[in-house]
Amino acid sequence: MTGRGEPPEGTPEGAPGGGDEEYRSVVFDETFIRAARLQESSAKERLTQHAAAVRTRPLPPGRGAGGRSALLLVLVVAMAFASVLYLGVRTTTPAPGERAAEPLRTTVVALAPQSAVPGGRPAELFARSPAAPYPSGAAGVAVPPSEGTAHFSGNQVTAALAIAKDYLVRSSLDPDVLSGRDTRPVRLLLDPGLHDQFDHSMDNPADDGRHAATGWLVRFDPDETALADAPVRVRGTLRASEAAPGVLEVASDHTFVYAVRPAGAGAARADASLFTVRRELTFRFDRDDLRMHRAELLNARVLAGPQACGTDTAAALHPVPAGRSTPPAPPVATDPYAPGAAATALCGALAPSAQPSVKP
Repeated sequence: MTGRGEPPEGTPEGAPGGGDEEYRSVVFDETFIRAARLQESSAKERLTQHAAAVRTRPLPPGRGAGGRSALLLVLVVAMAFASVLYLGVRTTTPAPGERAAEPLRTTVVALAPQSAVPGGRPAELFARSPAAPYPSGAAGVAVPPSEGTAHFSGNQVTAALAIAKDYLVRSSLDPDVLSGRDTRPVRLLLDPGLHDQFDHSMDNPADDGRHAATGWLVRFDPDETALADAPVRVRGTLRASEAAPGVLEVASDHTFVYAVRPAGAGAARADASLFTVRRELTFRFDRDDLRMHRAELLNARVLAGPQACGTDTAAALHPVPAGRSTPPAPPVATDPYAPGAAATALCGALAPSAQPSVKP
């Protein structure tokens, strides 16, 4: 008969007395552990109490199924309480950088010509205009060398400048955007908090300081204006600064010069003219914006001409064709090529210096 606590299957191979050193490698499997709970009844218990030869010893308090269930219940309650506390903290105290995007504020100023608009071949017009030395296309939107700020690394500042450049290129140079065929390239670069305002501006543009489509992007009416076969000339600046511990701000100031013609039959044979758009934009970025390659567009100020005063520029820009003029403009002339150009009304006069010179 087996002794107290000895497994009923006998002494495992390699146990003490087995004549080898394999005991150190014995694995106490489930059978051995279960057997360790067995206790042999005494002879008196078997004779007087008709007890079984072997009985199972009870587990110490807290070691049975009830103890395990209680411990599991305590853990579940603790985890549930911790989850509620964590979610409550996140709801009441947003993490740094989690901000709602502010609505875009827009100003679009039409600049009317003071005489007939010069016309001709695009290359000749550019050569006789202030845009003659400007780079073509995206090369004119240069990203300057940058350094880190108090709370942003140099790489993060460079990323903010690169996103601002992408926005300017897509919203000012993409042919599908300029012709009104597509707006998605611009929308994809915006913080989702601005999507509703952007969509409203595209679907129902209004000159209300919030919903002018031409504040978000450069767009011409395809029924009136066609782009001439010439690259857009661009020059301007990008400057980054830290607006708050978790916010970067980029100020852009660029002048875009387009060669355009009247749309419709015979457009290719019509004289081209130059149309100038000065865009001053303010972008904001938090760390999520930098990580997701998107921007918050905060302010947009646009000076564009030659256009007639009184023209609705909320949906699209309306260049005055070559050889035509408009009613007299306000007396204060504005040069969109000049640094710090200012206009105090929603329409101004296009300075003669901003137009191509007349052929001798």
